[in-house]
Parts: sequence; C-alpha cells; structure tokens
Amino acid sequence: MELIQVGKNTFYLKNPTNIGVYKINNNEVCLIDTGNDKDAGKKVLKIIEEQGWQVKYIINTHSNADHVGGNKVIQDRTNCEILTHQIEKSITEHPLLEPSFLYGGYPFKDLQNKFLLAKESVVTEIDGNLPEGLEYFNLKGHFFDQIGIKTNDNIYFLGDSLFSEETITKYHLFFIYNVKEYLNTLDYLSTLSGELYIPSHCEATNDISSLINLNRQKINEVLDKIYNLCQNEITFEDILKNIFDIYNLTMNPNQYVLIGSTVKSYLSYLCDEGKISYLFKDNKMYWYQVN
Repeated sequence: MELIQVGKNTFYLKNPTNIGVYKINNNEVCLIDTGNDKDAGKKVLKIIEEQGWQVKYIINTHSNADHVGGNKVIQDRTNCEILTHQIEKSITEHPLLEPSFLYGGYPFKDLQNKFLLAKESVVTEIDGNLPEGLEYFNLKGHFFDQIGIKTNDNIYFLGDSLFSEETITKYHLFFIYNVKEYLNTLDYLSTLSGELYIPSHCEATNDISSLINLNRQKINEVLDKIYNLCQNEITFEDILKNIFDIYNLTMNPNQYVLIGSTVKSYLSYLCDEGKISYLFKDNKMYWYQVN
C-alpha cells in the first residue's frame, strides 16, 4: 500500500481497491473507501499515523465489502464519522444484506466471507455532512446508490463506475446491478473534466475516454450474447452455464452469486427494452426473444 500525492490536499493509497485520502486541515483527513478487510484498515491507519494525521471522516462510495471492509477497525480506533448515501448506508450498517441480496435468500456459510460480508459500522447520511472541499455525485449502475467524490484539486474518485482493461480481458463480466443506469453513468463520465481520475480498481489516469468505451463495448457484447442465447426458450441456469462456458469462467459460490446476479440484471434490461420476454412452463421460467 503506497501513499501517492496527486494534488495540494489530495492523495491516494495505491491498493487492489484504491483508497482516497483528502487533507481537511493540517492534522485531519477524510478517507474515501477503506479496502476489503480489517488488515487493509490497519495498514491504512499505520500510513496515516506515520504522516502525523488523524482520520476524521470516511466516505464510502458504495457498500460492497471490498470498499467498506476496513471501516470498523478504523472507526473503532479513531471514532471517525462514516458517510455514504441512501441504500448504501443501510447495507454498510447491516452488511448481511449484501450476500443476502446477491444470493436471493439467506446466504449459506460459504457466502459469508470477507469478499461479500464486511463488519458492520455506524454510518451517517452524506447529505449535509460532507467535509468542505469535497463534493459527491451519483454513479448509479454498479450498485444501488454508488457515488463518486470530487476534491477541490479537481481530482475525481470514481468508485466502481469503470473497470480496467485487465479485468475486462480476464473476466469479461463485472458486477452490474442496473445495466441502464450503468450505461447512463458511462455517458455522464464522458462529460467530466478533471485533472486526474482514480477508479477503484484501475490505474489513476488523466484520460478515461478509452476506459469508458471499453466498458460500454463489453456491456454491449454481453447483451448480444445473452440475447442470442434466448433464440430458443431457455432457463436462467442454462443461460448462466452458457455464459460461463463462453468466457471460460470457473464456477464457485462467489462467482455464482456475483455473475448470476449480473446476468439477471442483463435479462431485466433486455426484457424492459422489449427484446426478450419470459414464460412459465412446467413450473420453470424460460426466457425467449421477442424480435
């Protein structure tokens, strides 16, 4: 974990989940996300304390466990305030909601792991409580009420609104809750004008246009593949199996719920766009092309 200064008051910790650090004043900082577990939180605290700073606030871009996993240990040790938005607040306070939502029921033990289930923390709604020098903006699509943060150094922290070329090339599918909102967010990102952009799982860059195009192209590719699979009546489980086979992915409990939920979101998008529909036959649900 490496501390990198990118503006007068703006830093980030280079990490599998990049963590923003904004200096509120000479002594206090606001973190943007905290990594995926208590060990990440401890590393963050060590680096912050080595600089002679104190954590005053944490802002979570969204409530996925790899973004809030360090919350509890940092809050317990610093009594800092944690800020996030709407549904993300509820899930961060009640993290069992994440694996429950992904699975669609009570999650069996193998789904109750640090990648899907963070420790609970005490959270405040971000509206009206944002530290001076920061502003938030909506980045819906990847998760319910994801936000991004802009600092007064014109640096943008973009959460999981963009995924890297390496991730897309290796996995092809990345988690999406709402495909239409994700595509709208990509359009919105293309209007931003910043000094530097820091997505959570990408290298910091001063130009995100190619990443936007890459993410959009992959979404459209997956939409086409799922649509084509619906040429004949097909169940969700068979669609999921075919998607895993097409992209040479390996099924495990985490991938089943993450990719499974994403495939359902793609099906919802295609259905709402009038391209596919569904029927129930012999107590099974089938998807099929409308045109």
